[in-house]
Amino acid sequence: MTRTVVESQTKTAIIGFDEPFCVIGERINPTGRKKLAAELEAGDFSTVEQDALAQVAAGASVLDINAGVVYNSNPNPNETEPPLMRKIVELVQGLVDVPLCIDSSVPGALEAGLEAANGRPLLNSVTGEEERLEQILPLVKKYNVPVVAISNDDTGISEDPDVRFAVAKKIVERAADFGIPAHDIVVDPLVMPIGAMATAGHQVFTLVRRLRDELGVNTTCGASNISFGLPNRHGINNAFLPMAMAAGMTSAIMNPVALPVGPRKLAEKRAEVEAAGIILPADMDDETFCQIFGIGSTKPRAGKEMEAIRAANLLTNNDAHGGDWIRFNQPAGSAGAEGASRGRRGGARRRRA
Repeated sequence: MTRTVVESQTKTAIIGFDEPFCVIGERINPTGRKKLAAELEAGDFSTVEQDALAQVAAGASVLDINAGVVYNSNPNPNETEPPLMRKIVELVQGLVDVPLCIDSSVPGALEAGLEAANGRPLLNSVTGEEERLEQILPLVKKYNVPVVAISNDDTGISEDPDVRFAVAKKIVERAADFGIPAHDIVVDPLVMPIGAMATAGHQVFTLVRRLRDELGVNTTCGASNISFGLPNRHGINNAFLPMAMAAGMTSAIMNPVALPVGPRKLAEKRAEVEAAGIILPADMDDETFCQIFGIGSTKPRAGKEMEAIRAANLLTNNDAHGGDWIRFNQPAGSAGAEGASRGRRGGARRRRA
């Protein structure tokens, strides 16, 4: 069975058909996060530190690292992104011991991340565009790392799943020309929003089966894309992920953390409780209040998507004796410790070709 090996200095994450689903934490990415982008430009890495620790505690097996900030002081990412990528990689791997996924559209930033990373990181990403193939595949070969292959090319993103399959096949074949084996290619078949394309779910399930059966490759996706623009996105994501796993998807780039309840939501719920005539003890703290009234937690914790993935691992016999499921459902504090210690012991340094 196809197995894609990703390593940190002390841990190994395996993406594979007969392995537990691999969760790649997406939070260390300034895209669409103005506050994080501003912090990074100012040299403030406190949110990066918090996101790294919270994602691993929630059960992420790999952390995606994206340094794509467009500085106000210098809008040229070719100059600013490589040193920032190096800094974030060094910072994160000093905090957590899970493998990393080096994520950038800037080749120089990809190489900076590869140089700084211990072990064998996942590279994100290559596409079927000729220029991108010529830039990225030599890096993959040079550093002997696995790579995410996104199923779009010079013509853009096709709505036709047969075209997206053909692009993936092209990338796998071109990689073979560089001596890169199929087990080091993790294909992203591109998940379309179900709100814009009613067949998006069916398409990706069919594509994943073809990629597994015909090309023998592992797969990943931006999981939250499926629910973009719709209400109750977690409900859709929770259904999508186990269905994708059943179709053969072996990993996803996603947020494993349920974000904490903020002051505004707390105040609204307290006002609602007071209006209902419920009298609470004067010394009741916010966390106890959240637990009693079922509105979440004041602390980051594993999200509902992680619950769905754990259950699916159990049901597909990828959770030996139900150990992960039992640990995941232990009282608060136990699950976080479990998430932070997952993984197999692996090689210490990257293996170069």
